[in-house]
Amino acid sequence: MTSSALSGATVFITGASSGFGAAAARRFAQDGAKLVLCARRTERLQALKDELSALVPVHVLALDVRDRQAVADAFASLPADFAAIDVLVNNAGLALGLENAPKADLDDWDAMIDTNIKGLTYCTRAALPGMVERHRGHIINIGSVAGTYPYPGGNVYGGTKAFVEQFSLNLRAELLGAGVRVTVIEPGMCETEFSVVRFKGDEGKADTVYAGMTPLSADDIAGCIHWVAALPAHVNINILEVMPTEQANGGFAVHRAK
Repeated sequence: MTSSALSGATVFITGASSGFGAAAARRFAQDGAKLVLCARRTERLQALKDELSALVPVHVLALDVRDRQAVADAFASLPADFAAIDVLVNNAGLALGLENAPKADLDDWDAMIDTNIKGLTYCTRAALPGMVERHRGHIINIGSVAGTYPYPGGNVYGGTKAFVEQFSLNLRAELLGAGVRVTVIEPGMCETEFSVVRFKGDEGKADTVYAGMTPLSADDIAGCIHWVAALPAHVNINILEVMPTEQANGGFAVHRAK
């Protein structure tokens, strides 16, 4: 699907009120795509709709992807002009806390599992039948390098993102011949509200994560999302791992007894 082909395509984005989701909405709007934007923060969604409605049709939904029935109802109730989803961007997700497993908050673990895994699968399952019936579509899942490279405190967050990668690859295998593409995009360090959320509003602590280096931006990842979607329909990017130049995998850690 080329950029010109994205004109008039329907793009459904979860977690669209900020970060990657909002940036992706702006990028797809440049191509004339119709947008379905969902998130929990309705004021931000409305502001984004007000901004983009001058360019393209926009439908917004107040949606918590953790709510299985609400997701099913949201997809089933889409207006006719927005019902045929061409691209689903499963962006809603979060990290909470950085404590090692013995001290981690189980509520944080539940929230990450419910959002990063369950919410993503609910939205995917709701969108797929129509895509298969129309013999076209693209599921774009936002993973993380944390799903590949472990780090202290990453425990459940990294586990959820490893699930996203494997789920995406399994979908590729199962949808062979259906005309539906599946991509997982795995960003490294990116300065959005991610760390502010992880540290529960502590902006000073969040700022230290990116001190002294140049992280990725939301626009960088939006560009990647748009690029994989705009490729010809016979081209599928399975996994796209993206890091800032100043980040790399550091290899194994070894504890040595003194």
